[in-house]
Amino acid sequence: MILDGKCPTGPIEKSWDKHRFEMKLVNPANKRKYKVIVVGTGLAGGAAAATMGELGYNVEAFCYQDSARRAHSIAAQGGINAAKNYHNDGDSVFRLFYDTIKGGDFRAREADVWRLAQVSNNIIDQCVAQGVPFAREYSGLLANRSFGGAQVSRTFYARGQTGQQLLLGAYQALSRQVKVGSVKLKPRTEMLDLVVVDGVARGITYRDLVTGEIKTSWADAVVLATGGYVNVFYLSTNAMGCSVTAAWKASKKGAFMANPCYTQIHPTCIPQSGEHQSKLTLMSESLRNDGRCWVPKRKEDCDKAPADIAEEDRDYYLERKYPSFGNLAPRDIASRAAKEQCDDGRGVGPGKRGVYLDYQSAIDRVGEDTIRERYGNLFDMYEKITDENAYKKPMRIYPAPHYSMGGLWVDYNCMSNVPGLFVLGEANFSVHGANRLGASALMQGLADGYFVIPYTIGNYLATVKPGQVKDDHAEFKKSVEEVEGRIDKLLSVNGKRSVSSFHRELGKIMWNNVGMARSKESLEEALKVIPALRDEFWQNVKVTGGKNQRNGQLEDAGRVADFLEFAEMMTLDALQRNESCGGHFRVEYQTEDGEAMRDDENFCYVAAWEFKGVGKTPELHKEPLKFENVKLAVRSYK
Repeated sequence: MILDGKCPTGPIEKSWDKHRFEMKLVNPANKRKYKVIVVGTGLAGGAAAATMGELGYNVEAFCYQDSARRAHSIAAQGGINAAKNYHNDGDSVFRLFYDTIKGGDFRAREADVWRLAQVSNNIIDQCVAQGVPFAREYSGLLANRSFGGAQVSRTFYARGQTGQQLLLGAYQALSRQVKVGSVKLKPRTEMLDLVVVDGVARGITYRDLVTGEIKTSWADAVVLATGGYVNVFYLSTNAMGCSVTAAWKASKKGAFMANPCYTQIHPTCIPQSGEHQSKLTLMSESLRNDGRCWVPKRKEDCDKAPADIAEEDRDYYLERKYPSFGNLAPRDIASRAAKEQCDDGRGVGPGKRGVYLDYQSAIDRVGEDTIRERYGNLFDMYEKITDENAYKKPMRIYPAPHYSMGGLWVDYNCMSNVPGLFVLGEANFSVHGANRLGASALMQGLADGYFVIPYTIGNYLATVKPGQVKDDHAEFKKSVEEVEGRIDKLLSVNGKRSVSSFHRELGKIMWNNVGMARSKESLEEALKVIPALRDEFWQNVKVTGGKNQRNGQLEDAGRVADFLEFAEMMTLDALQRNESCGGHFRVEYQTEDGEAMRDDENFCYVAAWEFKGVGKTPELHKEPLKFENVKLAVRSYK
């Protein structure tokens, strides 16, 4: 099937404005007749629920955390992009659009990316009005800093706590709607199925995580804003609760999964210290503004203290390889460059899987107090974890799984191929292509939640009779039976291996074979061992406790079971894409100097996969990508 993204035609500068005018509207008196479910309360979900509640819709917002403000968006550190051009350094909406298209290695839709760039300025205005404490210059104007993949300063920030402050702004807006009654908040609940009636999304089945009760909720439209799936690697920068479950349940009910092989490895994480770890810690990309990445030039110097290695014996490899962008090269490029140094035997620290991020030059230039003001909480976090003072000794960093560019397929209206199912933020695939630029995740989440879905969901609801299908429909009962059956099956295995041991083994398979570098051989190996591990899981997993109670192990088991199914599709996607682009790096397809080699003739499309059953090959559908405003070109940061 050739998919239609329903992108508006005509000049791209007018596309979103034209589309907004042409969409159908729901008048204010009718909005309160409609019910909308939002799953996830991070930046995308929280903003969407708050905004739709403000418009007058009846909204139910679900999250598995004990509070909506504990969504993983809170962990984002570095900042949020917007094309305000406060520094008068050449930025514009078009330049942000161009940087994002190029940063994604020409694998994103032009129309979606233009809209993102256009509404970026509205996001900053909205958040300032909410009281988000962005950093300010002495004059009182909002401060900006640079981020990877850009040669202008367009990133707004609140020290190293930008995600937290933005989420608190969205949470306050959400709380207001809870108070007035337009939003009903349902924390400690986990979506375990999408209910589809006659091909249309009509509600969800979920588990009350306190009592264990399986419940249903009907709606005229369902919005998924459930984040990404990089915990398929087990070790990642994501919170332990982040999973593919909601998106995968939708996929099993007919929603296409787009570009699942596009995962981002973040270059600035604290290296793994041992097998005991269950997650990794991200150090903000903002640190690369003033920090310089280097390794010793000679292998024999790797065990020396960094202060004992002379300046002329240091290889500032990003500055050497990419002189135009230097230490602010995009994440995929910076990650591969770090791995390249370590593979060459010049890594530092335990296990030699690390590179230095050095602040001495910046401290000499602007002083320690200024660096402390810019990044103090990040330096404090680093010291708590490593017991090292980064003002005196360079940080050690290494790449780690961080973000999913792939996700459920959506059209320009953020609606999946299943009518009535909308997908926002990291859970969809739409704007980042094969690599996300730093500080663009927060931008996408708030753009989708505050400025896109309020318009596009109205266009859909205007064609739907409110309350046409409720949870007395037979499909809801069937869904509950399927969910309960799967839970009973998990509890009845009563094997000898822990849930986490399966997750850890899957993570090693995925990291070693489908991680930073992939090959036909490694991917085929993964496709052999993943089904075998999945079979063993259902024969030998041990899930203690009962189902009618709080049971974290049961929650984890369900999520790992979904990862074991999803991982196969993700690997298949990487195997069929015989090119390198962005975060998808196939070692067979690279230039002589190790850069990614795209194949625009054969792979300039979105790969959307239709689930056909566990262990069965999914069906590939394609959406061709057209580039009319930014010409296809070799992506270079040199």
